[in-house]
Amino acid sequence: MAQSFEEISAADFFYRNRDIAGFTNPARAIFSSLRELVENALDASDLSNIPPDIYVRLSQEDGAETEEVAVYKMRVEDNGSGIPPRHIPSAFGQVLYGSKYKLKQTRGTFGLGGKMAVLYGQITTHKPVFIASSTGTPRIHGYKLMIDIQRNRPLIMERKDYLNRERWHGTIVEFCLEGDYYRAKSKILEYLKQTALVTPYANIIFTDPKGMFYRFTRGTAEMPPPPKETLPHPYGVDVENIQRLIRVTPCRNILEFMKTHFHRVGENIARRFLEFSGIREKRNPKKMKPQEVVKLVQMMKRFNGFLPPDASCLSPLGEELLKTGILKELKPAFAAVRQRRPATYSGHPFVVETAIAYGGNIPKRNDIQVYRFANRIPLLYDEASDVSVSVIRSINWRRYKVSPETPIIILTHVCSTKVPYKTVGKEFIADRPEVKKEILNGIREVARQLQRFLTKREYAESQRKRLGIYDIYGPIISRSVGGIVGLPQDEIQNLIDITLKRQ
Repeated sequence: MAQSFEEISAADFFYRNRDIAGFTNPARAIFSSLRELVENALDASDLSNIPPDIYVRLSQEDGAETEEVAVYKMRVEDNGSGIPPRHIPSAFGQVLYGSKYKLKQTRGTFGLGGKMAVLYGQITTHKPVFIASSTGTPRIHGYKLMIDIQRNRPLIMERKDYLNRERWHGTIVEFCLEGDYYRAKSKILEYLKQTALVTPYANIIFTDPKGMFYRFTRGTAEMPPPPKETLPHPYGVDVENIQRLIRVTPCRNILEFMKTHFHRVGENIARRFLEFSGIREKRNPKKMKPQEVVKLVQMMKRFNGFLPPDASCLSPLGEELLKTGILKELKPAFAAVRQRRPATYSGHPFVVETAIAYGGNIPKRNDIQVYRFANRIPLLYDEASDVSVSVIRSINWRRYKVSPETPIIILTHVCSTKVPYKTVGKEFIADRPEVKKEILNGIREVARQLQRFLTKREYAESQRKRLGIYDIYGPIISRSVGGIVGLPQDEIQNLIDITLKRQ
């Protein structure tokens, strides 16, 4: 029998393989849908540099008081930059279409998450999604649409414009999906808490199906500077990247090509590289043969004269903002935060931020609690596979006066133009040697600060116990010494008090 071949669209692929995007069961699906839409809302607010106001409402459609799988309506509102009307249908109705493909730090990576939530809702309830958005113009643009899964195209069911008298800007997304909220509840609340920690400049409100109201209040209006789009670094490109650049370049020689299309490559560095690789400066890139392109890429990997990428395309939270978030959400007795200097892996810049929170409202556990973040996204699943957890387990914590029962939380935050996730679900970071080294050094730095704090506290406690012993035996000693030397007990007591104060 002859084999049958067919082509499927991107939407059809993820419809058939939704597990790889994190939609493995009804509980995980409702969590993933909420997470993806909240992240889109936060990205839109960061883009406009406005402190986010995010509202999330989850209501049960049939109204039954059940703790099993049911149909829910999810609504997410934000005050972000909004979406131009011509892009709204594709932004929510075409898988792998979006604004996340620029070379800069963003929460989203694949242009998939929001559409995957809409796709999951459609295949479990067969109901359209409603989107309303405005960029601050006099009109709010509303759409009801579904996804043509076989063609990966939006199907517009209804379009309506509304007057925008208050010049509101932002986006509202509302759709139905099948889920199991009560099994996902703890993960959803933990996600919102950790999101509020890592975005202390955001107000987040969540209303659950039983009407419970959760509010995470902004701790500061200060926001980290937004990332800037950058060019590819020579160490991070391959043959396909070069071929794409050649097709669109206006440059007529390879020297200008190197200066125009690559990050931190000036004329002197470009000349040295071309001399090293044996390529003529006046060679027209559009006339290069395939083997010449392959040689160009190979020589880029071997040349040691390229400058490392800078961090302008990144937007780390910063030590002050991260500490603000920790104090606001965790309320510890002690917190130490450290931001490492920018580093690179495979030509991609990244920054690691680490923190330790101790005592206060942090409960005691039998192990060290870890909060993991990537590009300000909390990572809650598959903890054992993450590089941060393997690093923490490799450390001898007794050196830092930490035992398994010590009430501490360790935070790691990796931000990069390309976070090395192991899966499309974006739940754990791969064990890249460069990333692992930075996480290890960052944790050691904050652990040493905790060690100094605990040492000082132990000393203060020993002094307190010493004074407590004196409070018990001091009057007896002063009375006995007074009888021996013939002085009143009060004078002896004063002399002893002065001596102790000097010590």
